[in-house]
Amino acid sequence: MLKKLFKSLRSPLRRGKHPHSTPEVLSSSQHPINRGEISRYATSVVERLQHAGYQAYLVGGCVRDLLLDIDPKDFDVATSATPEQVRAEFRNARVIGRRFKLVHVHFGREIIEVATFRANHPEGDEEENSNLSSRNESGRILRDNVYGSLEDDAQRRDFTINALYYDPATERILDYANGVHDIRNHLIRLIGDPTQRYQEDPVRMLRAVRFAAKLDFDIEKHSAVPIYKLAPMLREIPSARLFEEVLKLFLAGYAEFTYELLVDYGLFGELFPASAAALKADPDYTDALIRNALISTDLRIQQKKTVTPAFLFAALLWPALPARVIKLQDRGMPAIPAMQEAAHELISEQCLRIAIPKRFTMPIREIWDMQERLPRRSGKRSDLLLENPRFRAGYDFLLLRESAGEQTGGLGDWWTAYQDASDSDRRGMIRDLSQEASGDAPRKRRRSGSKRKRAPGADGAPKPTARE
Repeated sequence: MLKKLFKSLRSPLRRGKHPHSTPEVLSSSQHPINRGEISRYATSVVERLQHAGYQAYLVGGCVRDLLLDIDPKDFDVATSATPEQVRAEFRNARVIGRRFKLVHVHFGREIIEVATFRANHPEGDEEENSNLSSRNESGRILRDNVYGSLEDDAQRRDFTINALYYDPATERILDYANGVHDIRNHLIRLIGDPTQRYQEDPVRMLRAVRFAAKLDFDIEKHSAVPIYKLAPMLREIPSARLFEEVLKLFLAGYAEFTYELLVDYGLFGELFPASAAALKADPDYTDALIRNALISTDLRIQQKKTVTPAFLFAALLWPALPARVIKLQDRGMPAIPAMQEAAHELISEQCLRIAIPKRFTMPIREIWDMQERLPRRSGKRSDLLLENPRFRAGYDFLLLRESAGEQTGGLGDWWTAYQDASDSDRRGMIRDLSQEASGDAPRKRRRSGSKRKRAPGADGAPKPTARE
């Protein structure tokens, strides 16, 4: 009895001071959201649930982004209806998830995600609630299907800027956690006690960084301090889930800023331990290579070009690879087998933290393998390499290495010129390599045909960086 009484007195304190049962209500004249900016499918889902007698609102990131004049990536709905009740209302709906039960309502290619209002986890009657929720010894939530009221749902959301509810029918915003205030002040603030909330789900540390980078916000002081100490908790997160989170971090158009924040908060080393060790051992080269790769990634996303995770992971992990290759070569292993063995070892270790699928690990190894093959240009090797499906990615990766200050003896310029040369000029370039290797001075060659186009980069023009 005393134990339950103590818990009942203590639990309100754990919820934090920001959420409150009576929300601040903003009418249509007090916010800039225009109903016409909202997906008609999202609006129809909300209205249909409301007509069926349930509470329903647009919630979270879509409301936040509309307030910031950002086009929402998707629209989420929160409702008092259970997943089964939502499913009964929509023939085009499907219940998904185990840790969080959700409903996806399909409208062609657009999916409206519907979640039932959830409550904080009850601390008593563990056996009675074990089928709805569970935690591990460190406090991490393993299953979270405890349903509650709208007020409960606002209290259990992670950040104040995501605890905003918009009703398309009345065009009002319900703000339970001073989220509008934090949006105006460009702050990322956790709802409740930050340490407890990170322990419940350590991925919230990555989400804090992701939102700070995306929105160019600061992480509020009390929300930032526990990250340094709790960063190792990311090791408890399933590696498959971390792969998805890393894609969100680096493939959204603000990868460079995200990388800076991950390093500053001690999170980068928990995601990429070998690369973090390389960053410590050789900070200038490692930082330059990773940063240049992420800048290129951000640029390609802005230009709406494709980006492959294989190239991204190849760049993030590369700084940890050369030392391993050299160690194997010192033991007498030839260069290419040493590269392949070191690559296998590094990727296997990394997959213990982040489960990179095989469809990406194979191209990563091929890109790295190209770095040992590109210097081998004698005979027909150059033409065979040029025909290799991974040549372009390998060539771009070579340019990336050179941009970070790695000395390759002009290899990037040579391959740039070779791609643009005529057949006769290519043969001459190969002969020149043979003569240089034998110590003879290369003969002066006449150019075939008209004046050849200069290689990109020779006159200061940017080199090609496309990755197919």
